[in-house]
Amino acid sequence: MSTIKIELPPLPDAVTTNPRAGFLDPRAWFADPARPFEIEVGSGKGTFLVQEAGKDGRDAHNFLGIEWAREYADYAADRVGRHGLANVRILHTDAGEFLHWRTPDAIAAVIHLYFPDPWPKARHHRRRMFQDRFLADARRILVPGGELRVVTDHEDYWAWMQTHAEPWLRPIDPAPADVPGGLGSAGGFERREFNPPVSAAEGELVGSNFERKYRREGRPFHAMVLRRCG
Repeated sequence: MSTIKIELPPLPDAVTTNPRAGFLDPRAWFADPARPFEIEVGSGKGTFLVQEAGKDGRDAHNFLGIEWAREYADYAADRVGRHGLANVRILHTDAGEFLHWRTPDAIAAVIHLYFPDPWPKARHHRRRMFQDRFLADARRILVPGGELRVVTDHEDYWAWMQTHAEPWLRPIDPAPADVPGGLGSAGGFERREFNPPVSAAEGELVGSNFERKYRREGRPFHAMVLRRCG
């Protein structure tokens, strides 16, 4: 197995009775697991990771990029290797399933979600990443004070994101569960201003391939930060 591109074994059968049986610690895939750990959901060809992980200060963080399309995961892993970035790993898997079934609690300083697929048709909205299960997983996976950073160019998806984020912008309610699917009570986040990462060029939010393509097309961009309350 490549030290840059990670492939996962099947989930153990025990997850049917113990949902945490499949948990593994992705920080162990790095030479120094104690470094601050960040996850990019949908890393594509790895542009953000390659730009960000080599910057001064950011090279002291470990980055995991998760990409479902094998050709993109392979391409990103090759770029990471050619740039000699020992603090980046690429995981070829479904990001939503990995976060839900594989990722332990309170391990990530940041989760990056940039230009996720908007699945614009109403019958496909259930496939959108940004919904209650994802927010519950992000709250669980982030350390106190950790951030979920989100950018989209899609107006309808942006409205969806704001609507779905709203119930989570309060202290965790100790009352009975109010999130569908037995995910526990909503809450636990506060909204903060989105500041571009250090690798973004002047006038950019992130500097990904999608952003640069969409900027040439004149599309508007929307961004938010959800900070896990500590």
